[in-house]
Amino acid sequence: MSDGIRCLWMRGGTSKGAYFLKEDLPADPAERDDLLLQILGSPDPRQIDGIGGADPLTSKVAVLSPPSRLDADVDYLFLQVFVDKALVSDAQGCGNILAGVGPAAIERGLVAPTGECTEVRIHMVNTGEVAVARIATPGGRVNYAGDTEIAGVPGRHAAVPLLFMNTTGSMCGALLPTGNTVDVIDGVEATLIDNGMPCVILRATDFGLTGEESREALEADEALKARIEAIRLQAGPMMMLGDVTAASVPKMTLVSAPRAGGAIATRSFIPHRVHATVGVFAAITVATATRLAGTTAHTLAVQPPDGRYQVEHPTGAMEVFLDIAEDGTLRGAGSVRTARKLFDGMVFPR
Repeated sequence: MSDGIRCLWMRGGTSKGAYFLKEDLPADPAERDDLLLQILGSPDPRQIDGIGGADPLTSKVAVLSPPSRLDADVDYLFLQVFVDKALVSDAQGCGNILAGVGPAAIERGLVAPTGECTEVRIHMVNTGEVAVARIATPGGRVNYAGDTEIAGVPGRHAAVPLLFMNTTGSMCGALLPTGNTVDVIDGVEATLIDNGMPCVILRATDFGLTGEESREALEADEALKARIEAIRLQAGPMMMLGDVTAASVPKMTLVSAPRAGGAIATRSFIPHRVHATVGVFAAITVATATRLAGTTAHTLAVQPPDGRYQVEHPTGAMEVFLDIAEDGTLRGAGSVRTARKLFDGMVFPR
């Protein structure tokens, strides 16, 4: 592959990643992963010899291919390329990178534009679910310009509404895999929950924190991170995820009362670094937890009247919405993201 590999480098939500066609990568997963480590520049804290941005949020990959099921338009496999480890994980999805899948699928000819707005049904291979993205395509081309702002991204861009169905128990098999709203791990109350992303939700106050701490302050607290990791390693088997030592799930989320008019405040570990914002599926899962009596998030939350949750994070808030039936059943969830094409060309491995 000395002649290079086709690559779209895109911002999706508050993440950046490399978007590839499956046909352009090795079929063998081990060979593929080795190639992606070379392309992103891992393992190296600076990723100086690759296109990665030295942060988990900018060291991501989307692999696109024709749909393998009748109810989808494109298959999307998400791969997290670790920055400082020779590790590529498919153990989770990514709702931010998902925001760029619809545009990328149209750019690469996998999906034909249909009028002013093109609906793209995306099979999320990691979880087996289908998401629907609506992409602005005036004149038959993807339009990235618009008036939508999202926290953590400067400027305004075209909205990318995302709708998720059947996300309950996406990886754990049940919304509450232990059957409990609260479990106690190492003396700390924790809600183990999965509505699109396996999360362990912990009260910030149970760690002597206010929930207002900066990302940098939490990153520097080695004792805190060690304590949270110890809980995560025990939560993995309890959530039917097995040994999660080398996995990027479950996500660890500290919650506190909202301070900026939102529904709940979060500090999310992904899992060893502190998220600059919060992941889409993690935000949906946290919002879901606020509705369940007895969870660590329930009494801290302010319930919105319209089902639209502003989930506060270090740089602002992410809006997610829950579609809830009259009997309280969760029918679906969604969010509005934005995306932008940064470059389209060839990338060269070592």
